[in-house]
Amino acid sequence: MNQPFHGKTFGKSVKRSEDGRFLRGKGRYVDDVILPGQAYAAFVRSPFAHARIENIDVSAALAMPGVQRVVLGQDMVEAGLPPLPCGWMIHSSNGEPMKVGVRRALAVDAARYVGEPVALVIADTRDLARDAAEAVQVDYADLSIAGQMPDALAPGAVQIHDDIPGNLAFDWEIGNRAAVDTAFASAAVTVPLSLENNRLVPNAIEPRAINAHWDAVDEKLTLYMTHQNPIGIRMFLAAHYQLAAEHKLRVVSPDVGGGFGSKAPNYPEEVAVAFAAKLVDRPVKWTADRTEAFLTDAHGRDHLSDAELALDAHGRFLALRVDTRANVGAYLSASASLVPTYMYATMLSGQYVIPAIHARVRAVYTNTCPVDAYRGAGRPEAAYLIERIVNVAAETMGIDQAEIRRRNFIRQFPYQTPVVYEYDSGDYEKTLDAALELADYSGFEARKAESADRGKLRGIGVSAYVEACGIGPSAKLAALGGGAGMWDSAEVRVHPAGTVEVLSGAHSHGQGHQTTFAQLVADRFGIPFENISVVQGDTDRIQAGTGTYGSRASVGMSAALRACDQIIAKGKLIASHILGVDADRVDFEDGIFLSKDSNSTLSFGEMAYAAHMAAAFPTTEIEPGLVATSFFDPPNFTYPAGIYVCEVEIDPGTGVVDVVSFAAADDFGFVANPMIVEGQVHGGMTQGIGQALWEHARYDAESGQLVTASYMDYGMPRAGSVPNYNLVFSSTPSPVNPLGMKGCGEAGAIGAPPAVINAICNALDVRHVEMPATPEKIWKLCAEKGVL
Repeated sequence: MNQPFHGKTFGKSVKRSEDGRFLRGKGRYVDDVILPGQAYAAFVRSPFAHARIENIDVSAALAMPGVQRVVLGQDMVEAGLPPLPCGWMIHSSNGEPMKVGVRRALAVDAARYVGEPVALVIADTRDLARDAAEAVQVDYADLSIAGQMPDALAPGAVQIHDDIPGNLAFDWEIGNRAAVDTAFASAAVTVPLSLENNRLVPNAIEPRAINAHWDAVDEKLTLYMTHQNPIGIRMFLAAHYQLAAEHKLRVVSPDVGGGFGSKAPNYPEEVAVAFAAKLVDRPVKWTADRTEAFLTDAHGRDHLSDAELALDAHGRFLALRVDTRANVGAYLSASASLVPTYMYATMLSGQYVIPAIHARVRAVYTNTCPVDAYRGAGRPEAAYLIERIVNVAAETMGIDQAEIRRRNFIRQFPYQTPVVYEYDSGDYEKTLDAALELADYSGFEARKAESADRGKLRGIGVSAYVEACGIGPSAKLAALGGGAGMWDSAEVRVHPAGTVEVLSGAHSHGQGHQTTFAQLVADRFGIPFENISVVQGDTDRIQAGTGTYGSRASVGMSAALRACDQIIAKGKLIASHILGVDADRVDFEDGIFLSKDSNSTLSFGEMAYAAHMAAAFPTTEIEPGLVATSFFDPPNFTYPAGIYVCEVEIDPGTGVVDVVSFAAADDFGFVANPMIVEGQVHGGMTQGIGQALWEHARYDAESGQLVTASYMDYGMPRAGSVPNYNLVFSSTPSPVNPLGMKGCGEAGAIGAPPAVINAICNALDVRHVEMPATPEKIWKLCAEKGVL
């Protein structure tokens, strides 16, 4: 087991250094970037969910003053630009490769969801571009739709892609079907459950945006983008689209106002705007409005699942079988094939010893916005399924919901699940005890009675989650169908005065990297926190990296730590010459190089100056300067886990669910900055409560129109909707990285939905309630039970 690195500030709650500029309104976002000769883009989008494009007349738009160009999909086809790819190859259970529908940056033959871009207008101002987009006349032939998964899978269903029969991208399975069947045959109890994991819209504060500038003289393309992986998108646009040579394509992702996975895919708008900038030889900017975000940001979740759990007479789990239909929308987005397979089905063991698991996943095309990664990406869907069916099993067998979990916990680590992954570390029983104590679980009955005296229904729900994050190693992911390495890099530059720049391939969009990376490096070098600057999000500054998603801070920070250690090793060589001792006799402690063989010491700053002066050591043996680069490819994922206990109070007269208490015990391994981690957990819990109670992206079944395309119709949690959270960390360090870190970014969104629904079912004494548990839905259930 690794002994995590500790320091004066690393592992402590330090206020975020980046917050000062945000609070003063000094943040720099893509829409703030205005370049000389700036032009603006607006998209013409399909108003139909499924329609053949008969003709596009751009004459009226081009006649408008200030309009520079109208770009069509055919222009991009003639320029040789290929369709957008999906980044993960998945094979069906019969060995056939997944079937990928052709997706162009601008639709050519047909539009397959409402909001799909069909033309791009470039004008001198944003308003002119939008007015001109309204003037583009598109003749559509409206086609029948397959807007819901049952419709898309029905015999004789509308074909969304002519060359993909049955609207199936793939029919995939994992696990041991025979072992599961055998276990079910001998089970004392079997518990079935069918459930939906509702579709969500990510709704980051900052909408997607791009500002593209083509320098025809240097043949250099510069893109300012709201993106979670600047280096990855540069490689994609250079290698796949050949918009510019990779070394002449710069991507700058400055301050990013939230990502949650929705700013990681490769979107049509980015390709189209970059292509258009080369055509007009002017910078072209596009910033989505909120309606565009609702319509076209990759949605999340959207599963229909049938599950069954087998148990023995003592409530121990024997086997789990799952059949899931995953809605991928009209096209396979970048990670659309990965999320419902290797990020969902592989997590169905949860925190439990389940000897046999089998899961079938069918990816279904529908006439809806494409689905991709959204906070947790597959892990929330898995945790929701397993934690709901565990609660139903507890009720079926008359076992307390905390006790049934305790009986089935994994207790030996590392633990190989039946579905690919090997968990690194944990103490699930300890975490459960911490959560139950924090929630005052034993005192619930008294609180329930008090609520009843006031005419309210009170319920309590427990959920146990485990997730896979800090993705790696690259070779393993390639074997699972991945198309890119999952390592990360860091470059540490020490200046002559002893100040330090950390250039990281990770990228912050709200996680506080500017603070936590500086804490690590400052403590490792024993220098003031203020002497560290962290550089991210600019491919002209950063050599390599894979961005931030899936809680990859442990990967990026491990690379930074290794680079620091290289600096220290070189510093010892330099110090040995100055101190007059052998290098292996030099120690480094708290910013000081020292040796028991010498009465002298050398500070880190003095060593840095000496490294650049290059006069105190032989430069034939030691190079001048002080720069180190490290690449870290983790040997395994990390597996954070936690126990959440939610308490709700329901007003049967209105159906309103009030989350009155929420306790969480999380195992994140070593916690770099508790205050920042708590903030991330708070945000994730709020998103999870939002999914459980209000959020749902709904399409009209007949027209395919998104009927929840604004905040007037899409329910979002607000500050008054959630309680004060009670958190505690119950940590076991991870052995797969030198910091012992696991990751925390998705936890709240994974563990909260089942905890809330378990609490509601407990309050109402019902078997299941589908998310979102809206007041109308709860009021009807109360009416049926006669408790109004």
